[in-house]
Amino acid sequence: MTSIAVIGGGSWATAIIKILSENNVSIRWWLRDRAAVEHIRKHHYNPDYLRDVRLSPRKVKTFTKITDALNGADYVILAIPAAFVQEPLATLTPKHFEGKRVVSAIKGMIPQRHILVTDWVEEHFHVPIDQMCVIAGPCHAEEVALEKQSYLTIASTNEACAADFAQLMSCSFVTANPLADLYGVEYAAVMKNIVALACGISHGLGYGDNFQAVMVSNAMQEIKRFVDAVDPRERDLSASAYLGDLLVTAYSQFSRNRTFGNMIGRGYSVQSAQMEMKMIAEGYYAVNSIYEMNKQYGVEMPITEATYKILYEREAPASEIAKLKLRLR
Repeated sequence: MTSIAVIGGGSWATAIIKILSENNVSIRWWLRDRAAVEHIRKHHYNPDYLRDVRLSPRKVKTFTKITDALNGADYVILAIPAAFVQEPLATLTPKHFEGKRVVSAIKGMIPQRHILVTDWVEEHFHVPIDQMCVIAGPCHAEEVALEKQSYLTIASTNEACAADFAQLMSCSFVTANPLADLYGVEYAAVMKNIVALACGISHGLGYGDNFQAVMVSNAMQEIKRFVDAVDPRERDLSASAYLGDLLVTAYSQFSRNRTFGNMIGRGYSVQSAQMEMKMIAEGYYAVNSIYEMNKQYGVEMPITEATYKILYEREAPASEIAKLKLRLR
């Protein structure tokens, strides 16, 4: 039986465990919150996220010590927001990851370092890049909880690795497909959160569906320009891992990045919006990383630039979106 360690206690980690539990696997789940661990052991659901998801005590074992969760695991799934992933892994060494495949379910970048999660894992824990995968959508945790038909893409530089894990992440309500474009998928997943922020900001300012449709179509071109500059290769960005994930994040009621942006557009400060939201909007940190990275590449990125100026330079959302609308086609 395949043993899988899941690191993280949020809604996406819970949804991943629900999907995996449909198959013949053993799940070793690490959560930071000791009270949540005890609650899950007793009541078999996450008290903080997706409370309707019932967890099999036979398949799912919970841990408060991360090394215990990793012990004997074949796969390690990282499902912690990128801004906070380093702290719980700080006590681990490359030895803890020997012989394991690492899967990033994180759609963000390591702040300050401005690098992808997979690059950080390779650098910090010496996991070969061909032993890593990333999980891409379009797939909201809330719809997984309701068992609504969903699709995932499992990307890796190693096609066999992607295919193996895609099989584990497939069930009656989720179809998972392998793809060989790890970097393209990972960067696109980071950037779609930035676009969702911009869409939310414009919606909060009173812009309508017509404007958002133009914003999203321009965003797809912006993503292509950046990804082609960073990792040039043939890729079809109309595939669900790219365009599909962008659409669901830009439009869905479940999108935390769109929600965060909407609050900014309505006049919230960054700090007040963060305090009111229980979940992390990865795009807030990602826009800084992509903006800083682009100083090296010089790609035309008007949506990223406008979002960065609103969130980090505290420019007025109304004036920045007014400038942006003149650059869209």
